Amino acid sequence: MRRAEASDLIISHGVDAIGRAAEGAEPFHHLQIERFFPEEVYAAMLAAMPSPASYRPMFGRAREARLEDGTPTRTKLHLLPEVVRRLPAAQREIWQPVSRALCSRAVRDAFVRRLVPGLAKRFGPGKAEVRLFPLPILTRDVPGYRIGIHPDTRHKGITVQLFLPRDESIRHVGTSFHRRLADGRFEKAAQMPFLPNTGYAFAVGGDTWHSLDTLGGEVATRDSILLTYFVDQSAWQRVSNRAKRFANLVAGELRRLRPA
Repeated sequence: MRRAEASDLIISHGVDAIGRAAEGAEPFHHLQIERFFPEEVYAAMLAAMPSPASYRPMFGRAREARLEDGTPTRTKLHLLPEVVRRLPAAQREIWQPVSRALCSRAVRDAFVRRLVPGLAKRFGPGKAEVRLFPLPILTRDVPGYRIGIHPDTRHKGITVQLFLPRDESIRHVGTSFHRRLADGRFEKAAQMPFLPNTGYAFAVGGDTWHSLDTLGGEVATRDSILLTYFVDQSAWQRVSNRAKRFANLVAGELRRLRPA
């Protein structure tokens, strides 16, 4: 199958998965996604996972997640055309169509349609007109990684995480959702099971509190795709989003050229 045809297949299947995703209201509006990728594509993705050398340390909240020897417990690989083209040919064959699909307007619009309650709550009646800039990242978490309860930065409009385990053995390491009580404490209200080819999505708001407990030794790797849609409304936001993308490209190229 040609890459364009593979991208179209993934887009069609993903849009259908978003359309039939279960809707949750507690503790905030979210979608619970099943079978986002076609089964044959999902199997090919697992078979073509990039080597650890292809990943870079994650910044933001994850930069503090390091082992005692300084090893990062979360690393990333941007699933953007300018990055994926550097992968070995066999990996590129599958990750290029995946990248194109995740960056597509059709997938973005499908999420916008299903996340109307959260988007309207934040942006008002014109939520469908909010410009969003996609950034898909392949992430790898290892034992010791954790992230505390947080709602996500307001630079983000929609957060999507697609889980990529090989089986159901680590279903307990899915993301937890929380509600904030009147006294300021948090109560765990839901947890997404970390199952093959599943995930979740929500429109980022002030109440979208979520977290991940510290990964234990029973986890070899916790692989997933973080598909973030950044708000792209103002001229400054548009410049900033594209500048960050360019800076990530430069950082990756410099790391690739650095002597081993």
